[in-house]
Amino acid sequence: MKAPWDLLALRTQYYEAAIKAMLQSIGVPLEKLKFVRGTEYQLSKEYTLDVYRMSSVVTDHDARKAGAEVVKQVDHPLLSGLLYPGLQALDEEYLKVDAQFGGVDQRKIFTMAEKYLPQLGYAKRVHLMNPMVPGLTGGKMSASEEDSKIDLLDNPANVKKKLKKAFCEPGNITENGILSFTKFVVFPLMKNDESFKISRPVEYGGDLEFSNFEDLENAFAKQEIHPGDLKASVEAAINRLLAPIQEIFKDPKLQELAKKAYPPPSKSKGNAAAASDESTPTKLDIRVGRIVEVSRHPDADALYVEKIDLGEDEPRTIVSGLVNYVPIEEMQNRDVVVLCNLKPAKMRGIESRGMVLCASIDEPKQVEPLLAPEGSKPGDRVVIENYESGKPDDVLNPKKKVWEKLQIDLKTNEKLLAVWQGNKLISKVNGNPVTTKSIKNAPIK
Repeated sequence: MKAPWDLLALRTQYYEAAIKAMLQSIGVPLEKLKFVRGTEYQLSKEYTLDVYRMSSVVTDHDARKAGAEVVKQVDHPLLSGLLYPGLQALDEEYLKVDAQFGGVDQRKIFTMAEKYLPQLGYAKRVHLMNPMVPGLTGGKMSASEEDSKIDLLDNPANVKKKLKKAFCEPGNITENGILSFTKFVVFPLMKNDESFKISRPVEYGGDLEFSNFEDLENAFAKQEIHPGDLKASVEAAINRLLAPIQEIFKDPKLQELAKKAYPPPSKSKGNAAAASDESTPTKLDIRVGRIVEVSRHPDADALYVEKIDLGEDEPRTIVSGLVNYVPIEEMQNRDVVVLCNLKPAKMRGIESRGMVLCASIDEPKQVEPLLAPEGSKPGDRVVIENYESGKPDDVLNPKKKVWEKLQIDLKTNEKLLAVWQGNKLISKVNGNPVTTKSIKNAPIK
């Protein structure tokens, strides 16, 4: 369970207050709004018997399929993950709703409810779905990845910080959380006489105004709008939307509720030191990169100087010792896997801000850059399977040798997969693995 039992009651109170504040901020009346806690019916004899009845008709195949997009998929799932879709289906009956609303990732659970509730003698409900807004870092928004989302109580400084890091590649309209936010939040909330304004200096073309999302998307796709200008305008829009919500939360009682529902991490010296010193792979900021420019180092025969697109505003300069192993023409436009949070270091006079990860063996000497996950794009996070949650360090502490401790267990296996202690390196966006072309059972450096 993600939260201990003693926090659940506080968090339901917080969610209720937050939802009311959001609706109030856009002028929705609350007179007919009703909140029902699951414990108001889930502890009853009738509900328990229906759980047994549901379990007696739902197949293992259908339970797995229904939860495929909302329950973590592993080889040996917990029973709770198989039960969850059926419990959500039963909620429709016990809440006595006419319809259930959710994101498109819920569609398989909705299909399961339509199939199995009638088998228990209950009515089939209407199901409404909305698109999923990508996270700011690309891919699905995650509660466990702080930088992938904007919290309702984020102050303007936090909003600016998160948007500065957000994936917004020039001309790329796919998995672009910044653009999607304008499509599904900003434009729908605009009044008929309002427009979305991109503010920029006259020397860069002056201000632009858009009355619909399609025109904004087309302009960005044609690179008529710089990502920095789009981010600045979305930042202003987000702060305008959050301001009335945060005004409501100035109430001391709500501030206390927020603090209790989401208490800050323990600051005891022992715990903090242990957490800080613990070398876990969540500390690594590994991303897919694309080499957009490569040249020989002017002062080192064995080094390439690469400009690598990592989904940031500008490509990073990274120096790699690959001249003797990869021809320069094979480096250009190559997708690679990059460790992004090493402390920048000068390599023969040129600062390198990351490392291209490679599989290598000494006898005979061979080095191969890792192959990026299939279907990935620059900036996509690469995580270690079973260690997907958590925020990477901004910079790995060289004094504590975090990278050196973790690197010992990074290698390729017999199947050419990149692994850490047997856990695959995978794209956080689509789950596809990092691989290598031919070097098996070798260290990754």
